[in-house]
Amino acid sequence: MCRSIRTLFNFDPPASEDEIRAAARQFVRKLSGFAHPSRANAAAFEAAVEEVADSARRLIASLTTEQPPRDREATAERARERARRRFA
Repeated sequence: MCRSIRTLFNFDPPASEDEIRAAARQFVRKLSGFAHPSRANAAAFEAAVEEVADSARRLIASLTTEQPPRDREATAERARERARRRFA
């Protein structure tokens, strides 16, 4: 879908409100095709971001797993290593 939207479920510490809103904003940008909507579309764009963020919060809260939470720093380090290999 969109490379800058990251998995938010089952991390320690849990996803922050800012991370959820950023993912929602990126999703709405992708769907609408607007990085920055015009003034005429700004209200609809922001309402969509809010609805997607609310849905994401409910989804994350309702999911369950038997797996232990993933470590954010270890996951980020693996991503950096993949990027180094890919772009080296």
